[in-house]
Amino acid sequence: MAILPKAKKPKRPSPRSCLGPVADLEQHLPAEWWRKLFNALYVKTDGDVVENGENTRRDVDFIISAAAINPTSQILDLCCGQGRHCLELARRGYRHVTGVDRSRYLIRLAKKRAQNEGLQVVFKEGDARNPRIPDLSFDCVAIMGNSFGYFSNKQHDEKVLATVGKILRPSGQLVLDITDGGYMVDQFERRSWEWIDEHHFVCRERSLSADRERLISREVIVHDETGVIADQFYAERLYTRESIGKLLDKCGFRNISHHGMAESVSDRDQDLGMMARRLLISADAPQLPARKPKGRLQKIDVTVVLGDPRLPDTVKRGGAFNPEDIETIRRLKDALSELPQYTFRYLDNHKTLERDLGELRTDLVFNLCDEGFNNDPFKELHVPSMLEILGLPYTGAAPAALAACYDKGMVRAIAMTLDVPVPLETYVRPGDQGATLPGVFPAILKPNTGDSSQGITKDAVVRNEKALLDYLDKLRAEFPRRSILVQEFLTGSEYSVSMVGNPDQGLRALPILEVDYSRLDGALPKILGYESKWEPDSAYWKQIRYQEAQLSELAQQQLVEHSARLFERLGCREYARFDFRADTKGEIKLLEVNPNPGWCWDGKLNLMASFQGMRYSELLGQILQAAVERLGVVAKPQPLPAGQNETAAQIRAEVLSDGGQEPAASVKR
Repeated sequence: MAILPKAKKPKRPSPRSCLGPVADLEQHLPAEWWRKLFNALYVKTDGDVVENGENTRRDVDFIISAAAINPTSQILDLCCGQGRHCLELARRGYRHVTGVDRSRYLIRLAKKRAQNEGLQVVFKEGDARNPRIPDLSFDCVAIMGNSFGYFSNKQHDEKVLATVGKILRPSGQLVLDITDGGYMVDQFERRSWEWIDEHHFVCRERSLSADRERLISREVIVHDETGVIADQFYAERLYTRESIGKLLDKCGFRNISHHGMAESVSDRDQDLGMMARRLLISADAPQLPARKPKGRLQKIDVTVVLGDPRLPDTVKRGGAFNPEDIETIRRLKDALSELPQYTFRYLDNHKTLERDLGELRTDLVFNLCDEGFNNDPFKELHVPSMLEILGLPYTGAAPAALAACYDKGMVRAIAMTLDVPVPLETYVRPGDQGATLPGVFPAILKPNTGDSSQGITKDAVVRNEKALLDYLDKLRAEFPRRSILVQEFLTGSEYSVSMVGNPDQGLRALPILEVDYSRLDGALPKILGYESKWEPDSAYWKQIRYQEAQLSELAQQQLVEHSARLFERLGCREYARFDFRADTKGEIKLLEVNPNPGWCWDGKLNLMASFQGMRYSELLGQILQAAVERLGVVAKPQPLPAGQNETAAQIRAEVLSDGGQEPAASVKR
């Protein structure tokens, strides 16, 4: 009797496998679904509508006919996506067009398309509720392609419109294109599916939210050979002609006009979803707010706390402040002088610092003392502790966050609980002679606590047990009271992620930085050690470069998500840097978290800001503004000299903008 082969076991579902039948779509909807959705896959699933040239031309025809714009008008496309409306306006001769969107992928795609066509359009990442745009700077703001109404809280939509009202000039206009909510409640398709190319198809489910004010959608995207590649949820608030009119009126917009309906065309002519039938609306900018207090607003008084150049500094080259450190401080002061809404004073004498702070009357302390109190890196948390005791509001991390992040082993343990990949590691306590050392080489040794790569030199990377023991003895002799970490040495590409803002007011990632070791002598380990930062005569000093990372959209999203989770869990505030490195298999793992990273003009933080065209002063201004928003710092009225009056524009420009939480998003069907 023949023996039949065993039946093959079904493959285990991949991490992207489908959830299966879902009874309640709303229960599975992430509160901030728009953070992940707008990527290359979105362009594929919705490309039949949002990449359709006829739809774009019709939309731009509406903008031009509804708003009083001309080729010299300043036009903002808020939630611009891949820039289709901006580019079409530029093709038609409009010379001052700006596009803002929260999706880094779509902004990069827009920039690439503009470059390929030779079109002059400004594209930048931004937050729809706080896009970092000066008041009274645009003649027209367009929110097109059904890009309004994504937030779980209706008040967030209101704040977007309030921001638009501030951005517009008094004669400016808003043009808005949103789904017809009344029609959609009755006509939405509960289930549909369609092929989106030769190998991918998408299945969609839809249902109304419990309050019947939002349409919840689910998309399962499938490859015909590899299976499910995404199972994602999104939602949109359903405004009727009447309800959107009331909201615009509440936000102060005038002369609200309805321009009928828009019906999208599709390259596939199948499921149009939320894009099937849309309301076209225009409105004039709100009137300038009535002046309540007399006089102008005072500038916000900021006190900058720095390291003490009079004292020794064991971390710095030669154990003291050097000419390049003095130049760094000069550049800082020059950059801060470009921020007209603040006045600055500087404190750097640590001998009198406690007394000076105790006598201080200031709106905000800008804590840039990353050297630590008395230039002791172990006393970095002492400065904010002093500020806490004195009740002075300050920027940056609190003492608890600084203490936690100073302990690299603790950060690694916390990262593991957040599912952030970390390298293999052994923790060796001071004086511990019985530690089980790893047998995986190459390895790298470093003090568990420390700053500015102290103890990390070219000899810290070891490739056998003898070298490991030798360097361990060296570190024990140099840092006798510190624990030592023995980690697997990650040999892949090295990246840094910087986050600016706060979780409750809007947390943004700067473009990711990659370390370029290509010029370094191949015999040297590729590390950013002490030599690379403090020894000009070393082989590392001029051979290491930095560049914007060329990572896939998915890899970038993962690094930003890891960093955002760590930022919130560790209690970082305003700004922080997260360093990662890939192993031999390409898995990117966390190296360390710096909640008080270098703020200097030539440091990583400012380099990352420069990748998106941000000036040094703008970066410092964003950090200060994030603290102002978190702390609720308000400028006080200042009496005007007798007989002096302000213009309406001056009054409005001085009103502090509200902080934002939800970033701008792009169109989703």
